[in-house]
Amino acid sequence: MTVVPRAGVATSVEGTRPLGIERGRDGLLQLPDNAASAQLPLLIVLHGANGSGEGMLRRIGSAASAAGVAVLAPDSRESTWDGVRDGFGRDVVFLDRALARVFDTVSVDPTRIAVGGFSDGATYALSLGLINGDLFRRVAAFSPGFIVDGPPHGKPQFFISHGTADPILPIDQCSRTIVPSLRGRGYDVTFREFAGGHTVPADVAQEAMRWLARAGVPAH
Repeated sequence: MTVVPRAGVATSVEGTRPLGIERGRDGLLQLPDNAASAQLPLLIVLHGANGSGEGMLRRIGSAASAAGVAVLAPDSRESTWDGVRDGFGRDVVFLDRALARVFDTVSVDPTRIAVGGFSDGATYALSLGLINGDLFRRVAAFSPGFIVDGPPHGKPQFFISHGTADPILPIDQCSRTIVPSLRGRGYDVTFREFAGGHTVPADVAQEAMRWLARAGVPAH
C-alpha cells in the first residue's frame, strides 16, 4: 500500500458516515466521541465473505467507540477480498483511496494504525499486515483461515481470536496453525480461544479494541 498519514490534519468530521468514494459497494467511517480532541488510533476492519462494512460495524463498532478507536469499514469490490482468491488487486487500490480520504479529514496517530477483520477479512488482514507492517503496526484477526504469503515489511503485533467449535474455519487447521507459525517467525502474538463458533464475542471485541488503543508500537 502506498498512502501515509498527513501531518497537521485537524479532524473535520464526526459520527458515522459513508466514505462516498463509489456508488454501491463503498464503506463507512465511524469516529468516537473524542474525535476532535487528539490524534486517534485507526482500525481498518474487513468483513467476511458476502459481508459489508456496515455488518462489521455491528460486530465491533460499540467496542471501538468505547475504546476511542476510529474505524474505517470498507466494502470489498466483489463478494470477498481479492487476495483470498487470486492475489492483491482492486481491493488494495480501493483501500488506498479510502485511507487517503480518512487521512485528509481525520487526525490519525501514525503509530496506532491497525488492520483487522473477520473470517475472510481476517485472512486478508493478516496477509496485508505482514507485507505492510511499516503502516499497520497492529493486526487483529477474528477467526482467520490462512495467510497469503508475501515479502514481509516491518514487525507488526498480532491479536488473533478463534472459537473452539468453529464449523466454518476449524480452529485446528486455522488459528492453531497460524499462531505458532507467526511466533516462530518472531512476531508478538496475543491469542484468544473461546468456547463458541464462527463469531466475534463481545468480550473478545472489547479486549481487541483496548489492545489496539494502547500506546503506539515503535517502527522496526
